Amino acid sequence: MDFQYSEEQQLLADSIGKLLDKTYDFEARQGIVASAAGYSDEVWRQFADMGLLSLPFAAEDGGFGGGAMDLMAVMEAIGAALVVEPFVSTVGLAGRLLARAGSAAQRQALLPGVIDGSLKLAFAHLDRGARYELARVATRAQRRGNGWVLDGEKEVVLHAPMADKLIVSARSAGDVDDVQGLNLFIVDAKAAGLSVNSYRTIDGLRAADVVLDGVAVDNDALLGGVGAAQAGAVQTGAVQAGAALPLIEEAVDFATVLQCCEAVGAMRSANAATLEYLKTRRQFGVPIGSFQALQHRMVDMTISAEQARSISTLACARIDAAARGELSEAERKRFVSAAKVKVGEAARHVGQEAIQLHGGMGMTIEMKVAHTFKRLTMIAQQFGDVDHHLARFAAV
Repeated sequence: MDFQYSEEQQLLADSIGKLLDKTYDFEARQGIVASAAGYSDEVWRQFADMGLLSLPFAAEDGGFGGGAMDLMAVMEAIGAALVVEPFVSTVGLAGRLLARAGSAAQRQALLPGVIDGSLKLAFAHLDRGARYELARVATRAQRRGNGWVLDGEKEVVLHAPMADKLIVSARSAGDVDDVQGLNLFIVDAKAAGLSVNSYRTIDGLRAADVVLDGVAVDNDALLGGVGAAQAGAVQTGAVQAGAALPLIEEAVDFATVLQCCEAVGAMRSANAATLEYLKTRRQFGVPIGSFQALQHRMVDMTISAEQARSISTLACARIDAAARGELSEAERKRFVSAAKVKVGEAARHVGQEAIQLHGGMGMTIEMKVAHTFKRLTMIAQQFGDVDHHLARFAAV
């Protein structure tokens, strides 16, 4: 397959690269991380103005009808600049669920706000003790009158503190591990009974533990409607009440390959910073980059990053093929897991080597490479670590 950007993708890569070089240098990024909001409204507006927030949505919903391949350049730039704005949470995860599972009315009501930047989303799914098991949901949804009541706790909901609406998974039937009985609900972030306990993650993002205590929502909040086939669903063509797990798995796989591309951008940034340091740091009267042992380590880091990019490109192509119905669910999972394993291994290798080759300087918060290492570490864990995806690859 062709691993080069198309002309349009290259133009997009150049545009977002110039934007982030101009407005999102390391000092600006540190100021955003330290701010009360934890993100920049101005940067988010610029993303919307460039059309980045509309890329993966269908033309009939106001988007450009792109896929993971079209988002590769965006995610690599986001990774290189260590962008903390809620791009994957809003566009690649919650937005994916809304676009592929939402009814026509739900998409018409919410997607224009996502595309113009006025509406930010987060996906509240992880229950206590679930780890990487997507079917393990203890949060309950009970029928009450012409609506539902939600009770439960969601942990580490990325970008929940800045979200206007949450897409919440809850169980209307079955035991905690049943694959059936799961539903998705659109919940206002300021709904009565919903509390958001915010904190900053080690890589500078904002997350929250979300508690739902008798949160009442209308029947219209059920994503996709009640028991009826909805346009835009996963390729089976129907979103049945209590059958949301395949939708969740597909959206998480999509977000996973986007984060693989983000990791590639972060690794390239770490490699560039490390190479520059080896050229300028002097020891024994010469640049330390002249030492052959360090040159070999730098080459190995470059190879790891390029291998990660290659398999991330393949995974993007395959998840887009699966979305078009050209690839089975099992094959989609295998390609995504293969990419996450390789990227997770490469992220650890490149991150650790970058820190070591910088010496003591690499551990200081004043150096961007230290923050890149933190971000790579978190990406390697999110949506399943290497061990989890090795097991899933073997199982499907």
